[in-house]
Amino acid sequence: SLELGGNASFIVFDDADLDVAVSAAMSSKFRNAGQTCVCSDRFLVHKSVEEEFVAKLVEKVGQLKIGHGLEDGVTMGPVISNVPVKNLSKKVEAAISEGATCVVGGSPLSNLGPNYFEPTILTNVDTKSLIWCTETFGPVVSVHTFDTEDEAVAMANASPVGLASYICTSDVSRIFRVSTALECGLVGVNEGIISSASAPFGGVKESGLGKEGSALGIKEYLNTKYVFLNC
Repeated sequence: SLELGGNASFIVFDDADLDVAVSAAMSSKFRNAGQTCVCSDRFLVHKSVEEEFVAKLVEKVGQLKIGHGLEDGVTMGPVISNVPVKNLSKKVEAAISEGATCVVGGSPLSNLGPNYFEPTILTNVDTKSLIWCTETFGPVVSVHTFDTEDEAVAMANASPVGLASYICTSDVSRIFRVSTALECGLVGVNEGIISSASAPFGGVKESGLGKEGSALGIKEYLNTKYVFLNC
């Protein structure tokens, strides 16, 4: 099997419990400083709840303590090297020049060392910008708003990769409808950490082939044999 990364969408509908959505966003985006293949990158938020969602997210981000992972109280560490710090800086600067607003963060934390970058929230991000179209692999939230469910699904699927997606809603019918429509291998509903050894893990499109984990993962190592028996 091949797992080749993602650019996960995180959709917040107007009927979502925003406290639950923010909790899911924090765990999905900022764990390991945003450096997992299923971390949320593209945040699609319904226009009617964007202001409240972003305000709540800013408050939670402000509670993060950045530093060395072995220090007491630290909740977010560095990125893997100074190369992604430079890439993140370029992407954030480009997004801002294209009309995005930096609500919080946006810069390297050079006082902590060469490998640290501020937890960052950008709003009004252009869907054609580099930070939106490519995997971020860092602690940056990119927000774009939508009006309708169909619009949100279309924007989420407008990507050459399809590993994970997340949706926040209280409408059970919508959960099944949108989960089915999303072009990805994993969907988290009102939750930000969804991987498990007992569940199949893998994506579609350029995110790779096959599955890891669960009984489906074992199939990658088996050959199927057909025997016709006439006794």
